[in-house]
Amino acid sequence: MKRITILINCNDKEGIIANTTNFIHNNNGNIVYIDQYVDRENGIFFMRLESEFKKDTFFLSNFKEQFKKSIAIPFNMSWEVYEAGKKTRVALFVSKYDHCLYDILGRYNSGELNAEIPFIISNHPDLKPIADSFKIDFHHIPVHKDNKKEAEARQLDLLKKENIELIVLARYMQIVSGNIIAHYPTSIINIHHSFLPAFVGAKPYHSAYKRGVKIIGATSHYVTEELDAGPIIEQDVTRVSHSHSINDLVMKGRDLEKIVLSTALKLHLERKTMVYNNKTVIFT
Repeated sequence: MKRITILINCNDKEGIIANTTNFIHNNNGNIVYIDQYVDRENGIFFMRLESEFKKDTFFLSNFKEQFKKSIAIPFNMSWEVYEAGKKTRVALFVSKYDHCLYDILGRYNSGELNAEIPFIISNHPDLKPIADSFKIDFHHIPVHKDNKKEAEARQLDLLKKENIELIVLARYMQIVSGNIIAHYPTSIINIHHSFLPAFVGAKPYHSAYKRGVKIIGATSHYVTEELDAGPIIEQDVTRVSHSHSINDLVMKGRDLEKIVLSTALKLHLERKTMVYNNKTVIFT
């Protein structure tokens, strides 16, 4: 069987679900999953649908053309169709912290992620042994104030050469330029602690410890030009108390970061995220 996922958003109108599901039925498809959500404040309809077709009678290009003509244009839809099982090509960007990298590569190595990871880019050489141990190419591209444009050009060359579809900033401690963001809209995922904007700087856990915080957390989001303000994909928190040391906070924070980032990555790879007005609709 051939399985596809359809993501739809458009102005809410009567008949969207009926017309879409009838179209699938009339094309000899079997719907195996469907979920929808209406943003009533803005009058926007969202839907995620999975359906199966017999391989010998299904041609994706023909299906897309018919769907566009019969459904998408009449309802003025924004829509995408994805083949299930088709692996997304992912590049990992890292610096010196290794916890998120280990977690993603461990999941990747076990077959948990529907992705191909052809290479890792880093502005430091420190994590190359990890890449080597997983037999993944490692590209050290230093970034400093005098070579940012050159470094960015090298990064883009690699991304284009390898047909990268998604970038994951697995604790990459550099600001990604607007030029790269423009090439990968809603296709760059970042992770950071959830102390922002209260505790900025290089040692947020130390600052939070001094204030006696009771909850720490992590946030994963799509990258936009407004720093750390893109559409949020996943968040989580854990409680702490006066009995926890700074090191306890750091370790708990790192555990959250790797889990939240991997969850966000999986949601994206499984086509369960939709972005609208700097927010996300997450289908689970």
